[in-house]
Amino acid sequence: MTIQELYKEGIFRLKQARIAEAELDAWYLLEYVTGISRTMYYLKQGETAEEQAAKRYFDCISRRAQRIPLQHITGEQEFMGLPFIVNEHVLIPRQDTEILVEEALSHLSGNEQVLDMCTGSGCILISLEHYRKGIRAVGADISDEALQVAKRNAESLNADVTFLKSDLFEQVAERYDLIVSNPPYIRTKAIEELEEEVRLHDPMIALDGKEDGLYFYRKITEKSREHLKQGGWLLFEIGYDQGEDVAKMMEKAGFTEVTVKKDLAGLDRVVSGMYNR
Repeated sequence: MTIQELYKEGIFRLKQARIAEAELDAWYLLEYVTGISRTMYYLKQGETAEEQAAKRYFDCISRRAQRIPLQHITGEQEFMGLPFIVNEHVLIPRQDTEILVEEALSHLSGNEQVLDMCTGSGCILISLEHYRKGIRAVGADISDEALQVAKRNAESLNADVTFLKSDLFEQVAERYDLIVSNPPYIRTKAIEELEEEVRLHDPMIALDGKEDGLYFYRKITEKSREHLKQGGWLLFEIGYDQGEDVAKMMEKAGFTEVTVKKDLAGLDRVVSGMYNR
């Protein structure tokens, strides 16, 4: 079987499994297994594929056909131009979340104290530290497994960050210039409607925002007031239909300059506000 035939068979099997982006996923897996680039592919597509590579490729294709996320197969996802290790214990970093990071960066000059609540893979905090060297960065999460992934990411990206296990603010003692969070925000009943890749393979603890999806926003907004410095900022990623509710919640809690920012698709994505006690 040639490399081209290998790739085409991968596409065919994924289409048979009704994978939406069959051609793209088949390509990523070919690249992952063989290390071949697009340019190399066009030069070598007629060459015979190595037997072991073909076996490994079809194993990966089979796993993807079973709705295992592509990133769980390759073990990596790019975010903010950086490669992050991912597995079944953390949410896969999404491009939408880059809006949250970019908004947080606009409030940082490089000498602030920053807390990332519900840090997961650490992608938000590590990205902030990467692009604003000098900040004192702390990430908190309740999951031991997620914190292990976050620490691995910090090591692989040489990030000067600290992680702590905490049920929200339970173990948080200091005050911060900026608190950022992408908390669980899916309504419990809506989880069963999510695509299989998310519903069956993402950690439930990172998805479930309780009955109305706003549970963690209420908790974090309330407690963050005890952990923000004068004039400190709180920033959330939100679901597309939660902007108004979260903004009102923050205003009621005493936050000012509350704004809702949209993502590239024009959907509400980030809510931010300043706290002056």
